[in-house]
Amino acid sequence: MSGPTTSSPQAARQYNCPWCGHASDASSMSCPRCGAPVDVTKAVTHSGWAKLPPIRDMTRIQFGDSTLQIEGKYVPVADFKLGAGAGIYFTHHLLLWRDAQVNIGVMSMKGGWKRLFAGLPLVMTQATGPGRVAFSKDEPGELIVVPLDPGQSLDVREHVFMVATNTIGYDWFQTGIWFSTYAEKSQETHYPIGMFMDRFTATAGPGLVLLHGSGNVFERHLADGESILIKPTSLLFKDPTVRMNLHIESPGGAKTFWGRSYLRYLWLRVHGPGRVAVQSNYPMVEDPDRNLAGVSAGSTQFTW
Repeated sequence: MSGPTTSSPQAARQYNCPWCGHASDASSMSCPRCGAPVDVTKAVTHSGWAKLPPIRDMTRIQFGDSTLQIEGKYVPVADFKLGAGAGIYFTHHLLLWRDAQVNIGVMSMKGGWKRLFAGLPLVMTQATGPGRVAFSKDEPGELIVVPLDPGQSLDVREHVFMVATNTIGYDWFQTGIWFSTYAEKSQETHYPIGMFMDRFTATAGPGLVLLHGSGNVFERHLADGESILIKPTSLLFKDPTVRMNLHIESPGGAKTFWGRSYLRYLWLRVHGPGRVAVQSNYPMVEDPDRNLAGVSAGSTQFTW
């Protein structure tokens, strides 16, 4: 008489991370690729947003012969242990400490003067192992580790990026999201999500992109043809397949003076397919509430 059928030990240990999709043997308490806890059930709100679980204190992430350890809860630190010849690049002002033997250099940025005009750094800094080097955003929030497979890309709003492995290629593009206002004889152009966005692509193999989110971070996968309105500065990252346009709303009964509304809502409309991530703590959009002189192509306006 045969006994009960059981699954193989190998199958029992198989774990697919619901956040980054990578498989592991579940031998640790966190995903070895993105650091998400393995014992947390993915919670999705009725509106379709999934809250990214905070990476636990002292979680270790492996990439090649190097490791990344997330240390702390409220203002977390990204502590890298780089193998010989392994490299990362980062925004220079985030460097917290490093071993003396870690080689530090400069990675020039294309279109430097345009970036400087937009308030973005002209250069990024590189670090090459062996040795340890650590980074901190110097403000409360969550560190988000996004693994990228070869050929995969990620679009990131400015001032969110922290660190990427040297297997990840870097580029940037103009957002094309703007509006202009005028008062008397002056006119000014405003960029609700910034003039540029960063684009990271895994070109030399799989790698990691490390971002900082303020408050809680939520992710949503938009279906083809699906769209949603978000506050522009809440945007953290998106898939390149996700399109954007500016959406402006004004209540019809708002108090006006010489045709100017004293209540105007600026939105970013994002269109699927693809994923989009937002942060719950975000800076206010700068809107001088002056008369509109023009808007970017594809913008929509609505009065309610």
